[in-house]
Formats: sequence, structure tokens, C-alpha cells
Amino acid sequence: MSQKDYDMNPRWYVVHTYSGYENKVKKDLEKTIKNRGLEDYFFDIIVPMEEQIEIKDGKRKTNLKKVFPGYVLIKMIVTEETWYIVRNTRGATGFVGSGTDPIPLTDEEIKNMGFEDALVNVDYEINDQVEVTNGPFKDFIGSVQEINKEKHKVKVLLSMFGRETPVELDFSQVKKVQ
Repeated sequence: MSQKDYDMNPRWYVVHTYSGYENKVKKDLEKTIKNRGLEDYFFDIIVPMEEQIEIKDGKRKTNLKKVFPGYVLIKMIVTEETWYIVRNTRGATGFVGSGTDPIPLTDEEIKNMGFEDALVNVDYEINDQVEVTNGPFKDFIGSVQEINKEKHKVKVLLSMFGRETPVELDFSQVKKVQ
């Protein structure tokens, strides 16, 4: 692959891992990417999970279960270096694709998996003041504590009954105080 052959648009790829190594592969990759300063080439690494509700002895229990055991999804730009890093991450056995070239997922496949290929950008940052626009905390104003882009959630510290209370809200429920 020469530099001109690279698709410089980030695409979703599927990486095969040893069973049970999915989260370790994700963590190790994130560390390597940070250490090598390659954040411009990697956009998202996910181990798709779904909630499974189990009722045992009359008690309702929620477990997170891997949707695709043995696989990690990575949104990245494939270059000689990024391809090498992923393939040589402990626990990763390689990209899913034909032969040596990783094959990106199609938009249709991404849609069918139930997660959209949209990066949600919010106009507020940690410690910014935001106003809750709907829901039980409508019109409350608080400061942003945490932003989770994967889950589209924001943790806001609201003042209720004379004490600060952290509340998790959807991105769509808050707006930055101007």
C-alpha cells in the first residue's frame, strides 16, 4: 500500500480477538494510540454491549452482555502504521476481511448493528453551566461533570434541596447557558 492508496476517511472495521480479550484489546489499543500520538487516525473503539435482564429468585438483575463476542469495532483511518498497531495488539488476531486488506463495514451494516455512524458534537465542556431543557429537572441549571459521547449522556451537578446532586441526562436534554 502506498500513501496515495489510503482512504483518509475514517471507516468502521471489525477486529477479531481471542474470546474474553475484547475489553483488554480496546484498553491496550487506546494506550498505544495515546503513546504514539495517533489520535488523528483512531476515532472510536467499541465493544458493543447490550443489557440483558435476568430474574432470579424474584430479583431483577441487569447484566451487560457482549453483542459480538470475540470482536471489537474500530473507527479508524487505515495506514501501514495503524494497521500494524491493531494487528500487533495482544489478544487481537487480525482484521475481518479478505486476505491481508481490512474491509470496512458498509453504511448498511453499521445501520443494521443499531449504532449510527454519527459523532455527536456538543457545544459545552466540563465545568460549563448548562440548563436542563426537558424532563423532571427542566429549568434547573448546573455544571457539566462528565461527557460520554459513546452513550450520548452528560453528567450534570444540579443543586437540589440545598445539596449538589449529580444527574445523568441525554445530550438532547441540556443546552449551554449563554
